[in-house]
Amino acid sequence: MKRLLLLFALCGLCAAHAQQSYTLSSPDGRLQAHVRTGGSLTYDIVRDGRTLLEPSPIALTLSDGRELGPSARVLKASRTSVDTTVPSPLYRSAEVRDRYNSLTLRMKGGWSVEFRAYDDGIAYRFATTARQPFEITGEQVVFRFPGDFPATVPYVAVGSDGDFESQFRNSFENTYTTAPLSALNRQRLAFLPLAVDAGDGVKICITETDLRDYPGLYLINRTGGSSLEGVFAPYPKRVVQGGYNNLQMVVEEREPFIARVDGPRTFPWRVAIIGDDTAIASSDLSWLLAEPSHIDDTSWIRPGKVAWDWWNAWNIAGVGFRAGINTETYKYYIDFAADNGIEYVILDEGWAVNLQADLMQVVPGIDLPGIVEYGRQKGVGIILWAGYWAFDRDLERVCKHYSEMGVKGFKVDFMDRDDQPMTDFNHRAAATAAKYGLVLDLHGSHKPAGLNRTWPNVLNFEGVHGLEQMKWSAPHVDQMRYDVTIPFIRQAAGPMDYTQGAMLNATRENYRPCDSEPMSQGTRCHQLALYVVLDSPLNMLCDSPTNYLKEPECTKFIAGIPTVWDRTLILDGRMGEYIVTARRSGDTWYVGGITDWTPRDITVDLAKLGIDGTVDATIFRDGVNADRKASDYVRENVRIDTTAPLEIHLAPGGGFTIELEAQR
Repeated sequence: MKRLLLLFALCGLCAAHAQQSYTLSSPDGRLQAHVRTGGSLTYDIVRDGRTLLEPSPIALTLSDGRELGPSARVLKASRTSVDTTVPSPLYRSAEVRDRYNSLTLRMKGGWSVEFRAYDDGIAYRFATTARQPFEITGEQVVFRFPGDFPATVPYVAVGSDGDFESQFRNSFENTYTTAPLSALNRQRLAFLPLAVDAGDGVKICITETDLRDYPGLYLINRTGGSSLEGVFAPYPKRVVQGGYNNLQMVVEEREPFIARVDGPRTFPWRVAIIGDDTAIASSDLSWLLAEPSHIDDTSWIRPGKVAWDWWNAWNIAGVGFRAGINTETYKYYIDFAADNGIEYVILDEGWAVNLQADLMQVVPGIDLPGIVEYGRQKGVGIILWAGYWAFDRDLERVCKHYSEMGVKGFKVDFMDRDDQPMTDFNHRAAATAAKYGLVLDLHGSHKPAGLNRTWPNVLNFEGVHGLEQMKWSAPHVDQMRYDVTIPFIRQAAGPMDYTQGAMLNATRENYRPCDSEPMSQGTRCHQLALYVVLDSPLNMLCDSPTNYLKEPECTKFIAGIPTVWDRTLILDGRMGEYIVTARRSGDTWYVGGITDWTPRDITVDLAKLGIDGTVDATIFRDGVNADRKASDYVRENVRIDTTAPLEIHLAPGGGFTIELEAQR
């Protein structure tokens, strides 16, 4: 009997040793994560005493069968508190406060997991100290919600339901679907970021960051309940050249693992941004959690606007030459850019010989050195479009050759994957471009996921259902609702190459797709306001110089607005309905607001800008007939009392901008 009691006691001691619980709180005390080890490694999230995420398991499975997570044995638990200010050039603010509490659990077996609690979110990541190479066959990522909350998700837009391989090849461009968690498509992958509405004014935006040499995370509801589970593209075993214009590498066979690990490293952060709508839109967690910049001196990196040729189909009028992909046309674009203080002209698809995937073969109608030199004389930089495989197959030579010619950067397109080799390509491309003083715009790519901090010469990213979609999208596509959703979801992951600036604008009834002379949905002022609302350090003027020359007031505003900022504030907003954003550059504030197809009377609280008294302001607002003719607008110079609320009416699909200067 005594032996039996002793055995029970020993078992109890072992269980107590194996099962441990840790609580991590945010600096303001409102958020808590409870981390538990034992039979599984789980965490939950509680805000103001209310559970937002029930205990959710996390783990890594290795190719040798080991599972990092279940039955984890904690060797050491360490805690840290940080409160510092980080310089953030080429971002939405000149500096960002980094304030969090952290908990790191170092486990037996040479691995660890770190949790961080910010006032606006909870994040975790795995790390390993193993020096011998190994493979990861799977990562368990689960978000177990306590109720059947509404979720707003971007499904991959291509592939067959249930066939993940066909869905892994996608451009990360789709509108959003909002439905209860239980009603989400159980055979369709959703890419990040996505958002869950926990009720009582609380949203949870799920994303990942510091995505380096590791596959991107998709989420899916497998069971029809209230949980989301992670899915990753396996590592490519065999790829062949093909896809769009032979510019892609198409995966034909995959390995039985998702990632190769060559030595000690940290893995991507899994992030839950938590707060009301404006807090989600204001969050800097994706940037803060990324690896710091690999470029010590960023002074050579030049953000700015781009006169862009592709969206407007090279359609210029009133000239004595045939417009198209030729030297005369690009010199005309350069003259337009120089006359309006626009920093760049892009030569989009067509300057290199088609179907060759060789960026050294320039089409006969282009004198590329002459165009670059002409731009240099005019103070306008040239950026070249490049298909992914054409760029990657000869990366060093291409960057060196065109840098020496005087080209300022590349717009790289059609990656259309986020498995481990492709996320590694983004970093390799950024590093090689930086070596030769080149900026990058990663079009046809996934979300930034921290790359804009680690390699700030990557100024912009697509991964957005941008204005290019209006060249072909059917009238039922609701771009206005999308526009007032992305600041709360997609933009939480970083800047976006949305390519706004349309001068042909359409009401909901009048919009139609047109490839050669495209139009936007929504009003002219909606287009102007997007230059304030959206983060975009390299920002396109999508329309034709001919159309801009007909609209000098709007062109002057677009050409003159900054693309990086000293401070950004989200003044008001509701996901999927409207948003009002304020940004400061020097002493000048810009305020922009947009709405969905619902007309609104917006109250703008300028007191939040910290400007006292009455100041001069320039306002662009929807004209009285903008609900019938979307290009109708009013520009007015007024005196504004910044201490009093400002009332502005927005037409359906409308917008407004305010430019005012703080008085010293």
